[in-house]
Amino acid sequence: MTWLVYLLKCSDGSFYAGITNRLEHRLDAHNSGQGARYTRSRRPVILLATQEHPDRSEASKAEAKLKQLPRSEKLAFFKNA
Repeated sequence: MTWLVYLLKCSDGSFYAGITNRLEHRLDAHNSGQGARYTRSRRPVILLATQEHPDRSEASKAEAKLKQLPRSEKLAFFKNA
């Protein structure tokens, strides 16, 4: 099963990163207020980028690396994969 690291842009301009194996379902959850607590008050969210990984472990490691980057480098993370 393929896992994805994804980057969202929230309505306040902030970024949110997460992982999922069901992207459409996860986006619907974020935009309906059922997703992460962070995105509940920052709806709607827009998908900016995704990156595929072979399993949850690899996706979690990539997400951790992404979250450590400064905002200015987050989109480049997806282009350099």
